[in-house]
Amino acid sequence: MGGNNGSALSGGVIANREGISWATKDVQQANYFGSLTQASTIQVGSFNGQEIYASFKSILPMVTFICFEMTLSDDVVFGEWDISNMNLADDMARANVFDIDLQKKLRPYMESMVPFPANQGSRANNVIKGTKKEQVDQIIKDIRQFKENNKVDKVVVLWTANTERYSSVVVGLNDTMENLFASVDRNEAEISPSTLYAIACILENVPFINGSPQNTFVPGLIDLAIKRNTLIGGDDFKSGQTKMKSVLVYFLVGAGIKPTSIVSYNHLGNTDGMNLSAPQTFCSKEISKSNVVDDMVSSNAILYEPGEHPDHVVVIKYVPYVGDSKRAMDEYTSEIFMGGRNTIVLHNTCEDSLLAAPIILDLVLLAEISIRIQLKAEGEGKFHSFHPVATILTYLTKAPLVPPGTPMVIALSKQRAMLENILRACVGLALENNMILEYK
Repeated sequence: MGGNNGSALSGGVIANREGISWATKDVQQANYFGSLTQASTIQVGSFNGQEIYASFKSILPMVTFICFEMTLSDDVVFGEWDISNMNLADDMARANVFDIDLQKKLRPYMESMVPFPANQGSRANNVIKGTKKEQVDQIIKDIRQFKENNKVDKVVVLWTANTERYSSVVVGLNDTMENLFASVDRNEAEISPSTLYAIACILENVPFINGSPQNTFVPGLIDLAIKRNTLIGGDDFKSGQTKMKSVLVYFLVGAGIKPTSIVSYNHLGNTDGMNLSAPQTFCSKEISKSNVVDDMVSSNAILYEPGEHPDHVVVIKYVPYVGDSKRAMDEYTSEIFMGGRNTIVLHNTCEDSLLAAPIILDLVLLAEISIRIQLKAEGEGKFHSFHPVATILTYLTKAPLVPPGTPMVIALSKQRAMLENILRACVGLALENNMILEYK
């Protein structure tokens, strides 16, 4: 919670709750821009030829924001783990995501907020001690203590710590639920910190969302979640460059244009950038970014032979000076009519954590909604929940986890349509097909 994403999330929610404004060149007002649930709309019908839109959050009952530990208002309480025991006001200053005037106004609210000990990485002075089994037990105790102290009905856990290296998936180690538990008992080094959190959450029937690109959800963990019917979702927030890529490639392939080379270059200077400079950690990010065109390529057998893909290269470099201001440069080269070539070059400068923080809110709220929705097929006797591997969250994650045997849909418009239509179905609205036959 003390990193760039966590402190931006905390500060942003407090600023919205308190109606804080602050000075830059202009006076800024707190908002939730970038949040699907808080700042976007859904078409709900038409009247006299005019399309009618309602806010996303008004379609189904959603929990409202937000309080922090030891306060008594609204529906959501935040708690946190972090490997640093620094209070969140000092964390916010270290991250330097917010303008200085806003930091000064937030400090009184955040300086009393100190996280639970955690279990990952360097810079650590606030860590859980003991074996991996003892760490799982401590995480379970933390969840129960938080739930009791704050009198909440449900807990949702979201991982937004630094990227871990990819874990090796090995028969006998983490390929089945039984082997995973045995490996934890043996204190196997290959069982990652994030996987330990996920195990603890599943054992407590607490939804767990992975917001980083590593393979937290090894096969044994997915097996455990399915057997205990506990929601898991991820991986890796889909915020800037990847979201643009999924839109642009969908457009090109849909227009009969053949992307043949996609090169993505990034540099940034926050802790995530530093962490990704390690090759074994970058591998996690490279995998999550590299599969975002697969379903779009496979959808057009006219353009691509079986097994054919565009050349797709992803580069990330650590440049401390730019801090949280991430630079992303993309070059898309495509084949067009009669041997022609078309090249599109994009340059995107974004404040990385200010794109990620609203996504964290959305993932938590949509996870909570999805465990409330019940459904049944025609002819089934009783209602049941969604599959515990939460495809409802795929719009917000780069490398969406899907149930075994399920086709992976990466195209952004399809992911958004799926989510919208689920909400529409819950309130008895017809699914949106965009035919508008009444005008044809």
